[in-house]
Amino acid sequence: MAENENGPLFETRPVKGRFVFKLFVASVAVGIGFICAYRLWFLPVASGKLHRWAWIGLFLCELWFGFYWSLTVICRWNPVYRFPYKNRLSQRYEKETLPGVDIFVCTADPSAEPPLMVMNTVLSVMAYDYPPEKLNIYLSDDGASDFTFYAMLEASSFSKQWLPFCRKLKVEPRSPEAYFKTAIEPDNHDPVELKHWLSIKKLYEEAKMRIETSRKMNKIPEDIKTDIEGNVLPTLVYLAREKRPQYHHHFKAGAMNALIRVSARISNGPIVLNVDCDMFSNDSDSIKDSLCVFMDHENGHEIAFVQYPQAFHNLTKNDLYGNSCRVFRKLEFPGFDANGGPCYIGTGCFHRRDALCGKKYDETCKVDWKRLNHRRVEESASVLEATCKVLASCSFEQNSPWGKEMGLKYGCPVEDIITGLSIQCRDWKSIFLDPERESFLGIAPTTLSTMLVQHKRWAEDIKPMGAPICICFHCTPSIQPWGIPVLLGYSKSAFVVTPKVADRDVSSRYEQELMEFDDSSPMFDVLASLAMLNLFGIFGVVKKLASDVDHRELSDRFGLQILLSLLLVALNWPVYKAMFYRKDKGRMPASVTYKSIIYALLVSTLTLWSPFKYL
Repeated sequence: MAENENGPLFETRPVKGRFVFKLFVASVAVGIGFICAYRLWFLPVASGKLHRWAWIGLFLCELWFGFYWSLTVICRWNPVYRFPYKNRLSQRYEKETLPGVDIFVCTADPSAEPPLMVMNTVLSVMAYDYPPEKLNIYLSDDGASDFTFYAMLEASSFSKQWLPFCRKLKVEPRSPEAYFKTAIEPDNHDPVELKHWLSIKKLYEEAKMRIETSRKMNKIPEDIKTDIEGNVLPTLVYLAREKRPQYHHHFKAGAMNALIRVSARISNGPIVLNVDCDMFSNDSDSIKDSLCVFMDHENGHEIAFVQYPQAFHNLTKNDLYGNSCRVFRKLEFPGFDANGGPCYIGTGCFHRRDALCGKKYDETCKVDWKRLNHRRVEESASVLEATCKVLASCSFEQNSPWGKEMGLKYGCPVEDIITGLSIQCRDWKSIFLDPERESFLGIAPTTLSTMLVQHKRWAEDIKPMGAPICICFHCTPSIQPWGIPVLLGYSKSAFVVTPKVADRDVSSRYEQELMEFDDSSPMFDVLASLAMLNLFGIFGVVKKLASDVDHRELSDRFGLQILLSLLLVALNWPVYKAMFYRKDKGRMPASVTYKSIIYALLVSTLTLWSPFKYL
């Protein structure tokens, strides 16, 4: 027992069964070596200039693949998993000595991020299994929406009933919408408990109706320190920062930095959690899991942030758009964790406030948590409000280190990646936690265009960090044409709020796993043109086979290429179906279909007259 009390608060275990993976890596490395040797040994010196340059071009492509492959292998070579011990945390630290936790929730557009969804996220983080007097929730509303503010009033009122209900029944998840969608009425023959359960559900449905009605009528109604059991409620702060055209507001990074300053004045919790407004808490013990890392007496003082995976509750059976990111979650992040820690992905992340504010790691970063007092500024509400207005004003950051040496970095809408890298460059480490129960659940894109817009944004905005490598790492092939216009300076990045809601027809098609193409996006032009080009290539092969008596030469020279084209045609079946067969509103727009056919015919015609066909 004494050993457990004095032992580490989390354990690091290497992933087992790596011999087969390393054997596979060795075989691929040998194969790449043979390819390079072949290209060098059989370099066509005596052949024509065009033939020689084509050979060199293929060789450069293969070298690029080898370089990219080696980077991925380094990441995946020695992954580790982390396992926190919450029982040891409870044995070692009393409730009074636990640190305060400031939770940041960011929203920007009430039409793309409905107030009801924001309300559920706020209620889920208010209901953490943690001393409520140590919890402080801050909502940043960059849309300054009356409806979002009204939803927060409803959340504050409903939390008086919801938090005691969660504690009593040990509810999971603690988002009311997610809980009541899957929960069934208690069947324990206790009429009092059943009545209580039904009353809480009714209260939520009434609050939900009021919020949705206010949105439909475009008008909010005209017509708060302990809950119904006498327990203190977590602090809930609504912030809509000042914006003016002459001052750049820096999107989410600016909102986060304003929250850091305002929260430092109100509660100043040493630990900060930030979540997107659609990422509700799915595990009430997530704070304790993270504190097992930060408060570990051996290695906790080195950790700047604890990153949880981004998971979604609305994935289809076969994960239609590949939103689960299983490779990143099961291979890349555990691999990064063994080499200094994962990157910061912008949500589901617990930060050490000092590291987030620009402090460099040194030996003075060790904290005696038992002696750390819960710091809270004692000021009147009017004085505190006036002070916070200054901290959230649009001119406060002028000629200051905010966005450069302090807080989240500016200059790139993918502010999370560069912020995490800058923290690690100040000698801090990070840790990746992936518990068995999902800690946070969000809403995955339900249309192909939304998913591509998200990936396009990542591709555009990793330009300052070495875009060629990062484009290969982070983006789908369908948007890598976008990487080249970005590198050449023909495309400008912009922050885009991806919609978190879809109409009933779109949701129905998504649940049936029918891809949504109802958008005349230029990215669809590329996708459809490539699909048609492969289809025309197969038609050409069939025509060749039908006209030639001897097929041996064709199969010997181009057998693998033909097989690859057949595979690509099979993979593009959803695209062909959307172009020619589907009649629903999610089909490919006719304009995209016509353009793709024209582009593919043009390329095919040029290829027939190209000298490369003789190589």
